[in-house]
Amino acid sequence: MQTLDALNDYFLAKPGTTASYPFGEDTLVFKVLDKMYGLVGEDETPLRLNLKCDPEDALALREQYAAIFPGYHMNKKHWNSLVLDGSLPDALVRELIDHSYDLVVSKMGQAKQRKLRSVISEQSPRDEGGGSGEF
Repeated sequence: MQTLDALNDYFLAKPGTTASYPFGEDTLVFKVLDKMYGLVGEDETPLRLNLKCDPEDALALREQYAAIFPGYHMNKKHWNSLVLDGSLPDALVRELIDHSYDLVVSKMGQAKQRKLRSVISEQSPRDEGGGSGEF
């Protein structure tokens, strides 16, 4: 998950996600229902990705991985920056993107969560006896 295309595909597959450039042409921002949960510095090599993170998990990840550090230009308690230089397993990067998305969704009010559930049900066919649909 070291290319912009791979990141873009993974983020945009998440329900309610949009991509935009509110901070200029070099910073791609991913939002779920207008709440930011990921940023990619497109002009950096290797790519750098900022993700929201639980504060305790953020600290543990920074201690464990040299390519994870406090969020650049973000609230360092709640955001991590990942250097996508190949040292982080793709599965971990996907897990951290998922965590960021889930964290932002869990903090949304009930109205926004209902709207997101509506988006999800419009995007996917009805699941016979499948998941709970809860966040």
